Amino acid sequence: MKVLRILYVQVIIGIILGIIAGFLIHDLPADQKTGWIKTAKLISDTFINMIRMMIVPIIFFTIVLGIVSAGNLKKVGRVGGKAIIYFEVVTTIALIIGLLVANLVKPGYGIDPKHIPPADISKYTSTAANWDWGQFFSNIVPDNIFAAFAKGDIIQILFFGILFSFGLKALGKQGEGLIASFESINKVLFNVLKIIIQVSPIGAFGGMAYTVGTFGFGSLAALGTLMLSFYLTSFLFIFVVLNLIAGFYGFSLWKLLGYIKAEILIVFGASSSEAALPNLMQKLTAAGCDRSVVGLVIPTGYSFNLDGTTIYLSMAILFISQAFNIPLSFGQQLTIIGVLMLTSKGAAAVTGGGFIVLSSTLTAMKILPVEGLAMLIGIDRFMSEARAITNMIGNSVATVVIARSENAVDMNLYKKVVEGKPTSTKIVEQPID
Repeated sequence: MKVLRILYVQVIIGIILGIIAGFLIHDLPADQKTGWIKTAKLISDTFINMIRMMIVPIIFFTIVLGIVSAGNLKKVGRVGGKAIIYFEVVTTIALIIGLLVANLVKPGYGIDPKHIPPADISKYTSTAANWDWGQFFSNIVPDNIFAAFAKGDIIQILFFGILFSFGLKALGKQGEGLIASFESINKVLFNVLKIIIQVSPIGAFGGMAYTVGTFGFGSLAALGTLMLSFYLTSFLFIFVVLNLIAGFYGFSLWKLLGYIKAEILIVFGASSSEAALPNLMQKLTAAGCDRSVVGLVIPTGYSFNLDGTTIYLSMAILFISQAFNIPLSFGQQLTIIGVLMLTSKGAAAVTGGGFIVLSSTLTAMKILPVEGLAMLIGIDRFMSEARAITNMIGNSVATVVIARSENAVDMNLYKKVVEGKPTSTKIVEQPID
């Protein structure tokens, strides 16, 4: 059947089969269960590693080629400034929405923390205790660019890529040969990505099998209200806030979501927004967005525009306060917003960033028990899909918005590729579907 050849259909099948396999694994005896869970995690981790393998070179070559071909220092500064302002405004809206919903729904009331299975949170609290925000910002500048490439530090690579592009541009005609080589390498990288993306249904299968097989759905019973509230809030943010923003800038959110539907499903299956980052950059470029804008906004957004994560953080804070029966005044909740506006910016910098940010925020506030994190670990994996999808969609919208504000998007091409409207513009590079 032709429909089975479509990537997003294959990913849906992989997710469904993964959920079924997870159910079967979860009910196995402990000695048999461990082996199957390790296998499922191995499949998921291997796919994510294949994607991560492509992130560093694709970001580097995209930003360099984008700036060299069409940009200058003034434009980069303007685009970067607009992006940072946009990120701060939208993530603040996300935080406020999370607080409003948590105050209305009150997901933590009626839950006895003693009934939640205990969990080890020491690795999160120890990291948070040593968290140095001055060091975080100073680390934007790499002390060793090869180490930055090896570690896959997106912000450091972005910083170096911008400087490298200006150095290359200053060569003038002497740099044309290197630019042509970079163009060829970039095409090779996207050809490799096309190969990798074909195994995404297998990666989605492994991710869902591991999640369901490891955690089951038992932990959802006690904390189901929080999880449901978070999913509904994320849905509200996407289809109200982001939809209004898209409408204001003259493009359809629904059409954009249809265009990146395969990436949404890949992120859902892998529980990681990184799984779609390279493909998302290519799709937005192929849809007419200026390559330099895509190269700047998407990587920066993955560290500073975490809409789903900020919603989760604000709701989790109030959930803990309600569960431990520690009411927070309006002033204290405003303080939460202020602290989270800073701490949430580092959520993508480290593994388990969400919990580390929560821990550092609770420590900074000193009015809620850090032990409350133990209640959330059991369902965190089930909420990570919504966080990752919301983050990815938010960054996709941000890219088109910044491109529109800069008149750096070919709307004829965009409408042809994304909205399926006829135009005389010829598409040079077809997006992966």
